[in-house]
This record gives sequence, structure tokens and C-alpha cells, in this order.
Amino acid sequence: MKPALRVLFASLAAALATSACGVPRIPGITPYKMDIQQGNLLTQEQVSRLKAGMTKEEVRLVLGTPLLTDIFHAERWDYLYWHEDTKFKLEQRRLALFFVDGKLARVDGDVASKEPQAKAPE
Repeated sequence: MKPALRVLFASLAAALATSACGVPRIPGITPYKMDIQQGNLLTQEQVSRLKAGMTKEEVRLVLGTPLLTDIFHAERWDYLYWHEDTKFKLEQRRLALFFVDGKLARVDGDVASKEPQAKAPE
């Protein structure tokens, strides 16, 4: 194969490979992009229903199953929420619950209870 022909094939292959990277834009028509939601969506009403001294099962009934539980920190539950809409607007929330002897002792995070709760000894 001649060197000029190799260069031509190599340049065509490179052009084809890089042309697939971008999506052609047609004015007035945009590709569909769906909302992405991960984690537990917690409302202020749900968090306000939490009371110090609730058992883990009572908390699970109010908020649902936590997104993160750690075997090394069994007395801590983490609820995380992440949402990105079609306009790339990002919303994140975090809620951490701390238990002492299986009873709710403290709530920490972005969504907080309206009632102050007793601090757990750390």
C-alpha cells in the first residue's frame, strides 16, 4: 500500500472516530433528557415527625430505609438525596441520624427538625 493511501485512510478513520463524539444540533429540536433522582426524598414534615427517644423501627416507618448504614457505625444512619433536572440544576440534601442504645438521640443535616433535640454524648 502506498504511503499516500495510508495517510488518506488514517485521516478518514480519525475523522470518523471524532465525528461520533458530538451530537448534531438541529435548531428547535433538542434531545430528550430525563430527570435523575437518587436517594431518599425527605420532606420537612417527615423530619418534623422525628422525636428524641424513637426506636430504629419507628424512625424507619417515618423516613423509610436509610440509604447508608455502616457496620462500623451501627448507631448512625445517613439519608442522602440527589436530584438533577433537565436544565442541569442540582439539588442535594443530607440527613444523619444518631442513635444511642437503639434510641434516636440526634439529627444533623440540611433538613432539620423544628424541635430541638437533646444532644447525645459523643
